[in-house]
Amino acid sequence: MTTGLHPGGPPQDPRPTGNHALPRQERGGHGAPYADNRTRSSVITARAAASFEPLGRSVATARSFVRDTLQGWGFADIVDDAVVLTSELVTNAVVHAGTSADVLCLRSDDGVRIEVADRYPERGIPLQATAVNMGNPDSEGGRGLQLCAALAGRWGVEYTPTRKQVWFQLELPERPVGTRTAGPALPADLLPLADGRVRVAVVQIDRTGAINAWNEDAEDLFGYAAELVIGKPLTDLAAWPHTPGTSTGIVEALQLSRWEGTYGIRGANGRVTPVYASHLRVRDTGGEPSTVCLLVRDHERAVLQTPLRVSATDTTTSSEGQASDPFEVFIGSPAPDDLDGLLQRTVERARDMLDGDSAFLLLATDDETELEVRASTGLPSARQRFARVPVEAGPGRYGSARMPAVHEDLTVVPGAVPLLSGTGMRSVVTVPLKVEGRLTGSLGVAAEAQGKYSNEEALRLQFAADRIALAVESARLGELERLRRGSLSFLVEASDLLAGTLDRDQTLALMAQMTVPTLATWCAVYTIADQASEPYLSYVLHEDEERIDGLKALLSTIAPPDPVPTPGARVWAAPAKAAHAEALRSSVRSMAERAMLSSGIGTTLATAAAVGGETVVLPLVARNRVIGMLTLGKPSDEHFRQEILELAEDLSRRAALALDNARLYSERTAISQSLQRSLLPPELPHIDGVEVEVIYRAAGEGNEVGGDFYDLFPIRDGAYGFAIGDVCGTGPEAAAVTGLARHALRLLAREGFTGPAVLERLNSAILDEGARSRFLTLLYGELWPQEDGSALLKVVCAGHPLPLRLRQDGTVEPAADPQPLLGVMDDLELYEQTVTLDPGDVLLCVTDGVTERREGTRMLGDDGLTDVLTTCTGLTAGAVAARIMRAVERFASDAPSDDMAILAMRVPGLQKD
Repeated sequence: MTTGLHPGGPPQDPRPTGNHALPRQERGGHGAPYADNRTRSSVITARAAASFEPLGRSVATARSFVRDTLQGWGFADIVDDAVVLTSELVTNAVVHAGTSADVLCLRSDDGVRIEVADRYPERGIPLQATAVNMGNPDSEGGRGLQLCAALAGRWGVEYTPTRKQVWFQLELPERPVGTRTAGPALPADLLPLADGRVRVAVVQIDRTGAINAWNEDAEDLFGYAAELVIGKPLTDLAAWPHTPGTSTGIVEALQLSRWEGTYGIRGANGRVTPVYASHLRVRDTGGEPSTVCLLVRDHERAVLQTPLRVSATDTTTSSEGQASDPFEVFIGSPAPDDLDGLLQRTVERARDMLDGDSAFLLLATDDETELEVRASTGLPSARQRFARVPVEAGPGRYGSARMPAVHEDLTVVPGAVPLLSGTGMRSVVTVPLKVEGRLTGSLGVAAEAQGKYSNEEALRLQFAADRIALAVESARLGELERLRRGSLSFLVEASDLLAGTLDRDQTLALMAQMTVPTLATWCAVYTIADQASEPYLSYVLHEDEERIDGLKALLSTIAPPDPVPTPGARVWAAPAKAAHAEALRSSVRSMAERAMLSSGIGTTLATAAAVGGETVVLPLVARNRVIGMLTLGKPSDEHFRQEILELAEDLSRRAALALDNARLYSERTAISQSLQRSLLPPELPHIDGVEVEVIYRAAGEGNEVGGDFYDLFPIRDGAYGFAIGDVCGTGPEAAAVTGLARHALRLLAREGFTGPAVLERLNSAILDEGARSRFLTLLYGELWPQEDGSALLKVVCAGHPLPLRLRQDGTVEPAADPQPLLGVMDDLELYEQTVTLDPGDVLLCVTDGVTERREGTRMLGDDGLTDVLTTCTGLTAGAVAARIMRAVERFASDAPSDDMAILAMRVPGLQKD
């Protein structure tokens, strides 16, 4: 950097001349945005120039150059605005444009003009009719022109083929009447009012806060004799604990090396006297600290008050006569609408105001026990964002973030500000953000140099924090309300999705898909079958599908998290440690190994980056039992927001209940299906000389067995029993009677009972069931294949649809007579009928679900079934059964509402050699 200072004398006009200079945006009038109405009559009394290399550290050096120059000229009132504008413009030059920057400061009798030029010849000369692009106000860079428009009295942009120059002018503000400053003589009627004799109370406070000195003016002002107040805490006399308009209380003010403000003292007469106080922290020769307080009546504050640091735009009214907003003065206009934009603008302005290298802002959690990093500049924000520090152990010389604090050298007290560990920052000043006495956040500015900040900077930063605290809290509450509304919508949708399935695998997939990427970058679900089982990795999902296999492999190598039932999220460090360890092992392999395993190493490093951030585990608790864990993770050096963790906790409760419901449903479905399958014949026996085919359909979703049943079983050598029946109703009650009938038939037939005897005993067993009994239609028969290729059948049809016999010539006839059904009467007189099936004949047995198939008022019926069967001549038993089923299904468009069973038997005859 090269600098030059030229005091005195009218200097040569520094602005470039020539036909190529084009004046640009000027805040001189709305009707002519490009008009250059700068006055040329101001006398320049001093100038300072410096050049800065295109390096990042040049921005901080430029800020120091402007600050030192203006303070040397006695223009402390406009230093802050000048530093902010210079910082933005130099950043655009050395960082974004990548060229060196020239800064020229010009002092005149009515203000200061600062010019920042860069060498960017590639940029085209804009046309006068082209609209000016002011850039994005929320980005960290590129807001130079916007800030010029907001803070400078006049400004402009000039282009030449070899350089671009932005200039701005800051006028000196008019000081409030009566403040302590050098200035012209004032008329007597403009001087501040005071009593006949101005009394200045001098009160000295020891390190415990007790009064140890009380002068005569203090006695006159407040009515207490010295012996009545010596030894008492000053706070016993204070009428209110906090300074109006600020967040600093008297207790905090007494700890600062210098402080000015307003509070009230309750006098001996009980009345409160508003006072303006100036505090100075001193120590005696023995090193004992105490505070000297000078107090005057509030309306006489001009005696003690130090001139406020007011920027060029921070006056009572603007040029248009409208009152200025202190918040907009600090933040700049227009203020960002969103919370993140407001916080980012705040830290950047705070950094520039104190000429720092970095700044950060933390917001307090609802319980005020922790601070969460929400914005930073000059720090690795991606790593620090949403990190948390305790309030009482957070940034602060007194071990608390509730008071202003200055650290002159962080190397002396390592860990005092955890956020700055390893960043190279040496000195830092932090102040609290408070609203109505409640801690809402903390604002800090840090520098790489040691000893850069004192209590004076702490006071300036505290005043700035007091300006923005309410706006930040309002924006935070607005964001919180939006998040809560979004959370409610998210949870409602999640509940609907989870309630819409009872499949365990689909529930696991939904849990992961709802969290990624809405809540986390990756998710893993562990399940626990029972209390004696270990957690099992059931599902893994990453927002990048290419990372899923690597993540699953990594999680499979480490022990699962402990199934702790304690609600809430807890940090799980094992995945990040394992990923980093694996990445380290891969990185130290030989070049030959890396050449052969390059893809594997790339996958390992990518997995390490994917899980290198914060990982939290939430228990899945349902019905007072831990059934699994929901694991959420972030990529490298990222942290979860508290609102996200609370939302994830709500989701985990809903997901746990849905997962447990799916488990219970799966278990009960498996039990039901196992019991139902036990009611069906395990397999059909092979009968020499007879083809057999069965088709069975149970009505109702998830039912494998209903009220209809069938059976075919060997009785003894050469004899087989067959049955097809229909229990009244459907569902589990009918299935219970089905099981009774099927097993009773087998047992009685194998005991040698005839068909009528078997059915009579079954009828008695059904009636013995009492209220649970149901009537039953049943076709039972016995089959004997004959040596001539025919088959002999003896059948009993107890209330069941009659079996149909299809002959080779296509004729169809009933093969039995109807008899009483079972489960209604005690005494039954049943009889057997003998039927001989010749070669090529088919015996078709069905339940009433086939014949009673309906479409509106139409019904298939016995005649319809007969018509279909006549078309089955020459078909095998399997083909006959299939054709009957197709005809039934096509008869109506609706799904069948009744159980259906079809038993087809065909005698093919002897095979010729």
